Amino acid sequence: MSTTPATTVTRLIGVYDADGTLWGELSYWVGARLGRTHCSLCEITHGLVKKRGAWVECSAAMPVPFETFHRDDQPDAVRAARGAVAPVVVAELDNGTFRVLLGPDALELCEGSVDRFSDALHAALAEHGLEFSNE
Repeated sequence: MSTTPATTVTRLIGVYDADGTLWGELSYWVGARLGRTHCSLCEITHGLVKKRGAWVECSAAMPVPFETFHRDDQPDAVRAARGAVAPVVVAELDNGTFRVLLGPDALELCEGSVDRFSDALHAALAEHGLEFSNE
């Protein structure tokens, strides 16, 4: 049994404020174009129809995996950690627990910028006293 506190992030999980079904994806895409729906995490990771190049580079450079899910397909443990909040970024820690790092307000402040997202993520890690497992 480990005697060290859980301060090591082994994985990051983003949960979009959208459903992952075909209908959910289509509804979100149309709603976003019409200004009726909005997900600040989607704006960071995706352009009109595919992942943004800057996001692909950012996530590939992270020392731990960054997985994304939708409201309807996220793991139960992530759902329990985040409650009803979306979009959100959650850290999985080395002891198997989950901690919310960035909620809707913090993601909104990124204004779709991958660089601002990266800065906000690192600030949240520092605020929570967390580090990546591979650094």
